[in-house]
Amino acid sequence: MTTLRPSPPRLLSVRLLEQIEPSLGRALGCGERHVSVGLVTCDQDDSLYAALDHATKFADVDVVYAKSFYAGSAHASGPLSGEILGVLAGPNPDEVKEGLWALREALNRSIHFVTLDGTTGPAFFPHVIEETGRYLAPLAGVPVGSPLAYLIAPPTEALVGLDAALKSANVKLVKFFGPPTETNFAGGYLSGSVADVHAAARAFTEAVVSVIRAPQAGLVRPERERR
Repeated sequence: MTTLRPSPPRLLSVRLLEQIEPSLGRALGCGERHVSVGLVTCDQDDSLYAALDHATKFADVDVVYAKSFYAGSAHASGPLSGEILGVLAGPNPDEVKEGLWALREALNRSIHFVTLDGTTGPAFFPHVIEETGRYLAPLAGVPVGSPLAYLIAPPTEALVGLDAALKSANVKLVKFFGPPTETNFAGGYLSGSVADVHAAARAFTEAVVSVIRAPQAGLVRPERERR
């Protein structure tokens, strides 16, 4: 039986700028309506991307900046850097505070990487978003509120997993993250009905676990060897 162990993300820094300096705001991607911003770093980039999207469903905020750092949190530039910086912007401090709190609650409750119990890794991200917010939906090219399977793993595991996920249900690959990404993982977004994206995430998980358990299973002596 497959048992997955959650790997909870850690928020490393959360700061609020109640009134950002205009030229800095423009450099970060703020528009005219954006007065206040929240700055967030986290040790899991994909978890934070999903949580930033979640925040847009609970407050009048936009994700104006979100970028992963090269080589991941194990090689961060400082103890508060992690592997991503995200910036929420809104028309006033209260909206940004609400967005930051929603983000934090989502990370604590349901958004995280997992590892196979009894192993030291690797970690992977078989996450389902039943209703996308205003951040991820445009990136995936789907309407706001659409279901999405957000599937991330190391390179081989990700490709084997995506293949299984796409074959398992009526889903479509709407965004592909080919290796190497900034953190040297890979994966993609899959769209479909709620039931189908859940089925795809389960198939992805099973396929990733199969690679972890038998990484060289494809090395089989052919019936005829070329000479």
